[in-house]
Amino acid sequence: MEYSEKYLHLGERVDPDDYVICKYKIVTDLDIRLAAAAVATEQSTGTWTGVSTLNDEIFEKYHGRVTGIEGDVATIAFPVDDFSLDIGGVPQILSVIAGNLFGLEALKGVRLEDVFFPPSMLREFKGPKYGIPGMREMLRRPSKPLVGTIVKPKIGLPPSGYADYIYEAGMGGLTNGKDDETLSNQKFCPLEDRVVAIAEAIDRVRDETGQVMMHAINVSTNGEKIVEVAERAQELGASELMVDVITCGFAAVQALAEDPSIKLPIHVHRTMHGAITRNKDHGVSMVVFSKLVRMCGGDALHVGTFGVGKMKGGAEEDLANQRACVGPELPYKAVMPVASGGMHPALIEPLVKITGTDVQIQAGGGVAGHPGGVRGGARAMVQAVDAAYEKIPFSEYSKTHRELREAIQKWG
Repeated sequence: MEYSEKYLHLGERVDPDDYVICKYKIVTDLDIRLAAAAVATEQSTGTWTGVSTLNDEIFEKYHGRVTGIEGDVATIAFPVDDFSLDIGGVPQILSVIAGNLFGLEALKGVRLEDVFFPPSMLREFKGPKYGIPGMREMLRRPSKPLVGTIVKPKIGLPPSGYADYIYEAGMGGLTNGKDDETLSNQKFCPLEDRVVAIAEAIDRVRDETGQVMMHAINVSTNGEKIVEVAERAQELGASELMVDVITCGFAAVQALAEDPSIKLPIHVHRTMHGAITRNKDHGVSMVVFSKLVRMCGGDALHVGTFGVGKMKGGAEEDLANQRACVGPELPYKAVMPVASGGMHPALIEPLVKITGTDVQIQAGGGVAGHPGGVRGGARAMVQAVDAAYEKIPFSEYSKTHRELREAIQKWG
């Protein structure tokens, strides 16, 4: 590839205010310097051959720079002027930092491990409306982990069955419920009917017990309709919205977060992310997506189960996702990290030791599969969170809390 060696600036320090800095893990049979240069070439001013239209002025102003290589990880800096924020936003950002490079013949594999944006770009995004502080205030839960459920089965229940589930979960003490990622507006459970039924169930729980609860309604749909669908759900009594960010796109989250008519928190599901994030030698790490969700305005985001649930991942990787949600690197409110996927009450003790208390713990089968039904499963989850928060060993706490004891006997 012509021009490729001109993209090597090893050891050069670039101003982080003027560049988007990316870390790529590269698998190649080539000299890794040339492979990294091929990435910088393809993603900025280059092509497979020399072209008469690329002059020195254009090259110097807009070309990507390979500034460092450590082992199999290359650092590549792209000038901030390569990005179009007023029109392109996240779609165009991803086209630059995670675009054609994945198809380059020179590479056996390449993975975007991390990205760092300059302040000038971060100022173009507003971040979450609510995040951790806002959700805690709405739920009147200042310090304990949020504890929730996903209605099971994923699909098949009518609105009345859905509402019964949420009522039982709320009566068991849960703070959160949510639709599953595959449920939207099917004939057996129309969105509008579901919203009304769930809102009534949550009202009943509050009237009978004082327990405050929110439920995330999945409004994932075509881009031009998502704000309209969200507005209708809000009008009918929804307390939270949910978006499948990979399938709908980051722009869908941003459209909801920045629309002044939408007043509800946005729960972001990452369904399909594994197709992009799971291969450690090729694709994009979840950390990158976590940062983009926070920039776009998601209030809560699935980050993994820190090595204790059913989902592929591990504590180190998921802690990095959590840091992207809550850390000071990004100048926005902290996003509520959501641990979901194979969770059940017996796993909460080790989970909270890893995550701390700023986490939302979701269980579907771990609630509905409890011997005491949904209400018993909800109570077991609440008891497990209370014990973990108070740092009381489950072996002791379960002696006086039957539902937690039954959950441990069944699952752990």
